[in-house]
Amino acid sequence: MHDPIYRRTFAVLVDNEAGVLARVIGLFSGRGYNIDSLTVAEVDDAEHVSRITIVTSGTARTLEQIKAQLMRLVPVHRVTDLTTETDALERELALVKVVGTGDKRVEALRLADSFRARVVDAGQDSFVFEVTGHSAKLNAFIDLMRPLGLCEVSRTGIVAIARGRETSARED
Repeated sequence: MHDPIYRRTFAVLVDNEAGVLARVIGLFSGRGYNIDSLTVAEVDDAEHVSRITIVTSGTARTLEQIKAQLMRLVPVHRVTDLTTETDALERELALVKVVGTGDKRVEALRLADSFRARVVDAGQDSFVFEVTGHSAKLNAFIDLMRPLGLCEVSRTGIVAIARGRETSARED
């Protein structure tokens, strides 16, 4: 019998310096761990701290190993498992290009409205929609756009934050 596979979202606070992201990714690739989503940006300009949000999956033991190994990396200040340690919000943004005319164009606009997607670019035979929300919402929107002329998708990856007073901020 196989161990169950779990999905986890880790918030990793690191020094914003050259090579840090490569070290984090190297930890995953060197051990054969998969990254489902990866986002990174500086979150404290004065302290030069960046936040890496990593979505990965594995057995409970593998996920504990990932967290422990991330905490051992020198530029890492804190690792928070947003899935198990907090009540977190996850969101993603996608830009979705749809090419079509006539009824397909009208239907794409109607569906976009029901998903609260914004038109950020419009041409005579195309739209670029901006849609935000949980990944499942984006997947559903993209699936509905396929028969209407979907031709390109660009996604940000997941960003996440703890609800309420909880924080994954630096504790130095």
